[in-house]
Amino acid sequence: MTAPLGVILAGGRASRMGGGDKSLRPLAGRRVIDHVLERLRPQVAHMALSANGDPARFESLDLPVIADSMAEFPGPLAGVLAGMDWAADQGAEHILTVAADTPFFPADLQARLADAREVAGVPIALAATPGPDRIYRHPTFGLWPVALREDLRRALKGGLRKVVLWTDQHGCAEALFAVDPHDPFFNINRPEDLAQAEAMA
Repeated sequence: MTAPLGVILAGGRASRMGGGDKSLRPLAGRRVIDHVLERLRPQVAHMALSANGDPARFESLDLPVIADSMAEFPGPLAGVLAGMDWAADQGAEHILTVAADTPFFPADLQARLADAREVAGVPIALAATPGPDRIYRHPTFGLWPVALREDLRRALKGGLRKVVLWTDQHGCAEALFAVDPHDPFFNINRPEDLAQAEAMA
């Protein structure tokens, strides 16, 4: 598989952080988004940011900023679809999505997702971590085939909201990542999370 295009999902309202863009908050001398970019860049061919509102606030990143094509359908799948549409214009076959508020995701995310997808013989792969009673999937961390974009568009128009309901229809592999010494999918939702991230950085 050729290297996918990377799509950073930054569409959340950050209500628990008091609004604004969580990804632009400072972390260990840089912004959260800078940590995300550093981890994503080696894993993909090119990158874009999926975000709504005024794109000028991300001008310093020098990245394409793509807005949801379906404003009435908020949520990560709308960002995935926007990423697929952008990737289709580039002639790409896959996108790798990551969340803009998760600065410590694995450096081998793309490789592990690609392996899981290939072994299972299914089109989609999502990251997962073990929990005390079940496996937790992380639906914003996935490898998605651009060829399914029209199917996803129809599903969103039909009212679908839950990522796993759509992925399971098509076949979805899981790449399981360890949570020691810390959860690589730890995300920054609240001010106290930012303080914890400082200790982890």
